[in-house]
Amino acid sequence: MQFQSYWHDTARPFAHAVQGPVEGHYDVAVIGAGFTGLAAARQLAKAGVKVVVLEAERVGWGASGRNGGHLNNGLAHSFLSAKSALGPERAIALYRAFDDSIDTIETIIAEEGIDCNFRRAGKLKLASKPQHFNAIARNFEAVHKEVDPETALLSAGDLKSEVGSPFHGAMLSKKSAMMHMGCYVVGLAAAAVRHGAVIFEKAAVTGHRQGNGRHSLETGRGTVTADHVLVATGAYTPSTFGYFRRRIISVGSFLLATRPLSDAEVAATMPGNRTCVTSMNIGNYFRLSPDKRLIFGGRARFSATSDQRSDAKSGDILRAGLAEIFPQLAGIEIDYCWGGLVDMTKDRYPRAGYADGVWYAMGYSGHGAQLSTHLGMIIADAIMGKADRNPVKGLGWPAVPGHFGKPWFLPVVGLYYKTLDRFM
Repeated sequence: MQFQSYWHDTARPFAHAVQGPVEGHYDVAVIGAGFTGLAAARQLAKAGVKVVVLEAERVGWGASGRNGGHLNNGLAHSFLSAKSALGPERAIALYRAFDDSIDTIETIIAEEGIDCNFRRAGKLKLASKPQHFNAIARNFEAVHKEVDPETALLSAGDLKSEVGSPFHGAMLSKKSAMMHMGCYVVGLAAAAVRHGAVIFEKAAVTGHRQGNGRHSLETGRGTVTADHVLVATGAYTPSTFGYFRRRIISVGSFLLATRPLSDAEVAATMPGNRTCVTSMNIGNYFRLSPDKRLIFGGRARFSATSDQRSDAKSGDILRAGLAEIFPQLAGIEIDYCWGGLVDMTKDRYPRAGYADGVWYAMGYSGHGAQLSTHLGMIIADAIMGKADRNPVKGLGWPAVPGHFGKPWFLPVVGLYYKTLDRFM
């Protein structure tokens, strides 16, 4: 078993990073070479803007290369909850932004010729308990009527041809998709470079100074200056940007990838070949990879760290969860085990805009694979003074009380959600 991301290991490495010292002046400096930063850099470079991307590790190293491979439309919350919290107009706008996000990714893939196994698979929100199906059905009625007619409500009987495990029904979101995340992020980076962007890897930003209308960004390899800065680092935001560290809660998310399944095992486990998410608060998400592995993930442990020891402990928990949902795969060989950090906000809605002298887009709360490309392009347009299409503009974002970067409170949060799952 390898303790590394399946997406990292099975994608061709990015080969166009600039070598030598980090130096020069740019119109825009983007911090972070994930989906958000690379999409923004591509958009800016296409318009003739001089843009540099500074990545602490390598292209796609963070959340963009450590997720479950889902491109699910819809919100992290139920649509009914979003309407109550945000009001109908913003809830609908944000829901449609997720729809637009998948369209945006599909368009980029076609325009840039990125080979990443993109497919409109559809997503199943699976009811783990009978009462969960009642809540899913109520939410479906509102979604189907008000914002997304390309949805369907499936009974437990309907699911027999979809998932080889007993659930109590599901909501099907037909616009949802899947892709190979590693191939996409490398292809997106290569596209940004083709259009004129400069990308430095192994160039962690260690200092930021601002004055006289100009930013100075220090790295271990040198310093660049820029007229504008976009912080696109999510859960991996450096301490230099304390404003965001006080508002982002970094939570571990963990995954397994089995050995490739036989055709018979696929038919018995995931015959529908969709992306799937269970309805538990501490639930699981799963899909088949392009080479027919089951990629099975979840918030196995409420941890703010992801290293091999943490991944191994979480992997044991995920093995048990996999065997519970798919007993026919109990004991199957696991080829990959990995973890990553998710950039959560307190209310689990994303944030983007301009604050503390810099532009930003982050806080995707587990739904960033789909929204980040789109939101990166939207913020790039805002930097260039184009029409503001930001679906979360003006949404308040207070700091989390008592939080200064290390989320000490996660074990308590985890216990709370485990208790909810036990009794509700």
